[in-house]
Amino acid sequence: ALMFSNSDEAVINKKLPKELLLRIFSFLDVVTLCRCAQVSRSWNVLALDGSNWQRIDLFDFQRDIEGRVVENISKRCGGFLRKLSLRGCLGVGDSALRTFSQNCRNIELLSLNGCTKITDSTCNSLSKFCPKLKHLDLASCTSITNLSLKALSEGCPLLEQLNISWCDQVTKDGIQALVRCCPGLKGLFLKGCTQLEDEALKHIGAHCPELVTLNLQTCSQITDEGLITICRGCHHLQSLCVSGCANITDAILHALGLNCPRLRILEVARCSQLTDVGFTTLARNCHELEKMDLEECVQITDGTLIQLSIHCPHLQVLSLSHCELITDDGIRHLGSGPCAHDRLEVIELDNCPLITDASLEHLKTCHSLDRIELYDCQQITRAGIKRLRTHLPNIKVHAYFAPVTPPPSVGGSRQRFCRCCILL
Repeated sequence: ALMFSNSDEAVINKKLPKELLLRIFSFLDVVTLCRCAQVSRSWNVLALDGSNWQRIDLFDFQRDIEGRVVENISKRCGGFLRKLSLRGCLGVGDSALRTFSQNCRNIELLSLNGCTKITDSTCNSLSKFCPKLKHLDLASCTSITNLSLKALSEGCPLLEQLNISWCDQVTKDGIQALVRCCPGLKGLFLKGCTQLEDEALKHIGAHCPELVTLNLQTCSQITDEGLITICRGCHHLQSLCVSGCANITDAILHALGLNCPRLRILEVARCSQLTDVGFTTLARNCHELEKMDLEECVQITDGTLIQLSIHCPHLQVLSLSHCELITDDGIRHLGSGPCAHDRLEVIELDNCPLITDASLEHLKTCHSLDRIELYDCQQITRAGIKRLRTHLPNIKVHAYFAPVTPPPSVGGSRQRFCRCCILL
């Protein structure tokens, strides 16, 4: 008890130099620091020392904070603060973030994801006071307009990563202003920015040579023309999501194959014009592919799987849901290809009606396989899954089994049988 008695003459304070206590405190999280601050006067000073508050994530701690808490934190941390996440803190608005920007001018990473009160005024503050900002997350801040992007371009030239997903007021003019002044952009997340069209992509292709990650999910106006300029201008591209961009064709897969050899992640769900021809070019050129979402690429056949199995030895995650032409033969090639034994972790085959228990036999040597999705694969049986489990005891299998024969209805009213989903 003497060690932690509420007196500044406690043994621990006499024996340990302040620098050492401060070093110990530097390893503590927000909650623990706040508790230590209540022990004694000297601990209060040390625990609340700005040097302990360089990285703060309030998401796991408390999301219902008011703006004044952010203002207090910013005064406490001042120039020490490098990283702050206020993800989902709905109570925080522009005025708190103005005070924050003025106090924490060395901030490099800031997440305001889901802070729906935020407007362009916040980006003006950041532009004015935070020139070192590298990562900014404004996803779902739907009041954000092109004015925010113009402000950021003027004051935050070091920006490397920007997430403005679901900020659907943004147009090509905002994107143009941003990319012209932030040449080091590596990650752009534009999911659900539905006003963006090919012109916006041409600006990105022309000004973002360092781009590694681009997400354009459900930006449904974009076409091959815009995306091809991205492929030609962004040779370092490793991750591209264009799921829900239904206009795109095999021309994109050719352009990726010719220009983006480092591609690791490709998400093209619901891009129903893509065919085996495009995926063949892609597989033969992009040997580092790890994750592919081909859900509802309804034209692809086993031909695509054959090419992937030969040319893409690093494949870890493959979604083929609703690719109704895929058969056991395609899975056989995949299961005997180089990725199968060590790499393949997830395969999704929901609603692939031609898949049978034979496919499960072909996958039994995939030792890294963690999860397989088989919803609505009518030819898969419980026995087949049980056999797979003898080889891969820890695998998660998700499947449907409808009742085999409905019992006769009682009392005239016909009983309904739901196809309940069970986790096997």
